[in-house]
Amino acid sequence: MELCIIGAGYVGLTTGACLSEIGHHVAVTDCDAAKIADLERGRLPIYEEFLQPLVEGNQAAGRLRFTTEAPAAIAAAEAIFVCVGTPPDRDGKANLAAVERVTRQIAECAAGHKLIIGKSTVPARTAEHIRRTLDTFARNRASFEVVSNPEFLREGTGVYDFFHPDRIVVGCDTAAAAARMRELYRPVLEGLFQCPCHARPAADCGWHAPAWMETSTTSAELIKHAANSFLSLKISYANAIADICELAGADALAVLRGIGLDRRIGEAFLRPGLGFGGFCFPKDLSAFLEIAAELGYDFRLLREVQAINAERVALFVRKLRESLWVLEDKTLGVLGLAFKPGTDDTRLSPAMAVAHELLKHKLRLQVYDPKAMERARAELPPEVVYCGHPEAVAEGAEAVLILTEWPEFRALDWTAMKARMLRPLVLDGRNLFRAGELEALGFEYAALGQGVVAHTTSAAAPVTS
Repeated sequence: MELCIIGAGYVGLTTGACLSEIGHHVAVTDCDAAKIADLERGRLPIYEEFLQPLVEGNQAAGRLRFTTEAPAAIAAAEAIFVCVGTPPDRDGKANLAAVERVTRQIAECAAGHKLIIGKSTVPARTAEHIRRTLDTFARNRASFEVVSNPEFLREGTGVYDFFHPDRIVVGCDTAAAAARMRELYRPVLEGLFQCPCHARPAADCGWHAPAWMETSTTSAELIKHAANSFLSLKISYANAIADICELAGADALAVLRGIGLDRRIGEAFLRPGLGFGGFCFPKDLSAFLEIAAELGYDFRLLREVQAINAERVALFVRKLRESLWVLEDKTLGVLGLAFKPGTDDTRLSPAMAVAHELLKHKLRLQVYDPKAMERARAELPPEVVYCGHPEAVAEGAEAVLILTEWPEFRALDWTAMKARMLRPLVLDGRNLFRAGELEALGFEYAALGQGVVAHTTSAAAPVTS
């Protein structure tokens, strides 16, 4: 198919590259001319594993192109994906100005019959407004079918998630639209692709046919908000259990694993720490609360999810203060700035929130992140020291703080890091280690929810993944 993606952000860029990989011809358009110029030269605005070679390969093959000429791309496309941002307003509601602006542009530029596919995360009934706007401003005798096709791409694993989805949700009103969507996704539904994450055919890389779900546009829109809100709830529940475990002298990791082994519950997202961040969960949670309120439902449960999450940074800083007594004039090492591993995204990152809070105390921060250093520079004050390698954050530090659970942090030479430190204290905000592991190397160690120290067999036991 000839496809147009409007919006070259995280969702649009990843979706466009992956759709071109399964054989479609894709034009990705954006109003940011500088971004498009960079993309044409192969410079991506985000870090996402496997995305760079996917973009370069499909550009070279002629299946993927980037352009600021939206009218021409819209006119040429059979189907148009709307992937623009829906940032929160001050009241938490999703700002749909970009969605409306793009919808009017499509109506004015399109000719013939077009399939309009909403990928942006939007409130319920947005598809109805899109349909009405298209009908109102349509030119050139154009006709439209509107589909809601929510994205479930996790930052850091977005390419993998596209090719190995749990489900593909399609909200539409006609059998014809559903059939066109099934044809669009047929290579993913039938495993007819070479997995770019494993460089092997789908059948050889753990691929399983995803569930195909057809529903109304309004139901599809609600599925995305409901899913992200439920995952947020699981994280806040895990953190509440962690606080209880600390008070009781129990190990939250053990308690939560005992819960998660129940197949009805599952272990995913039951891990205590600094809480959820990034652009999606906080935004979607706030938006869902507002959606419910507008419909006349007071979603009190989700307000508590927000409240528990909001307390995590203050709790972590308080724990650090209890260990160090006074924070002023201390040197602290920070491992991790992105909101999660596998991405360079620092938006609403709990790690960044901790850094900002600590800098109020006139101390020295030495920081390292494998991917997010440049983005952090734009947000943190100039006195922050950015280290060229992770071990350097320990130099003269009275504590090292683990704020993002990058797996490579486990593999560091912690014995050498201990020798660099003024005081061998590690405060683990992500439970990257188990109680007892770093103590066996001579560290003081504290985490969120680990109220007991695990038994170790040897003081020289290595730290391994």
